[in-house]
Amino acid sequence: MSIYGYGERGEPAHSYPEQGSDSQNGDYAAVADKKPRQFHADIPQNSSQPIIIHHHYYHHNGDVHHHYHGNEQMPEFDMPVSDRCQKQMLQVELDVLSQNNHIAECNRRYFTLHHILALNLISSPGSGKTTLLMATLNRLRNKVACAAIEGDQQTSHDADRIRAVGIQAVQVNTGKGCYLDAEMVREATRQLKPAEHSLLFIENVGNLVCPASFDLGEQHKIVMLSVTEGEDKPLKYPMMFAEAELMIINKVDLLPYLNIELEACIQAARCINPDIDVIALSASTGEGIDQWLSWLETRLSA
Repeated sequence: MSIYGYGERGEPAHSYPEQGSDSQNGDYAAVADKKPRQFHADIPQNSSQPIIIHHHYYHHNGDVHHHYHGNEQMPEFDMPVSDRCQKQMLQVELDVLSQNNHIAECNRRYFTLHHILALNLISSPGSGKTTLLMATLNRLRNKVACAAIEGDQQTSHDADRIRAVGIQAVQVNTGKGCYLDAEMVREATRQLKPAEHSLLFIENVGNLVCPASFDLGEQHKIVMLSVTEGEDKPLKYPMMFAEAELMIINKVDLLPYLNIELEACIQAARCINPDIDVIALSASTGEGIDQWLSWLETRLSA
């Protein structure tokens, strides 16, 4: 099934609740004034299978990579990239971000309308996001309805782990893409249909660079790092830490075996973002988990 947000004849497949609308059905829609960025999403009928996202273009080191298929002709250039081409590429980037932000606002209105607390969890690969989610869901699943969107380039391993604890999850595979965007979250939310007054975890692709630029419509952005990554991560990836409301430092049970100063890491983060909250914990041992759950409960009751 190919997802473009439009029906076969180009009409919107669903309709977003407009801002200020009293509509209670909360259906999603494609952006009516501009055709959304095209990608293919293979949505299986069995929710245990991942949503597969095949990008027609993606961003890396500031470039826009175009893919040519079938009998399409690769354009030929008889001169080096000019300033004009650079400006055109920049405009494409700006158009993509603008369109993403428009869809993100639609997502945010949907979440607000249905009282869904959506959290965007971002980290480097291997920092322990999924392990923390499993520990969190085991403690919350009998208190509040929960669901998860799992982002990875390949496999459905993370969604399988979340479903194993009895929580509804959708896997989004981004292929060559290194982040989730608002349209992917919209499609995954359509599949999940999270309950009203629920908690939605969005586990982004493991990456501290690209996800910082893409609003998904979440209420809160959370950045996570492990003590094994060193204390200077906030200084190396400042945009991510500037955008985040909370920094989680995971794997503190390993501190006795590492040469890292926890306070130096916290100071580095607050040098970038003086208002960032910090929670140090171990998703494996449970140390500090209560402080994390308290942070969640405060946002749920807000």
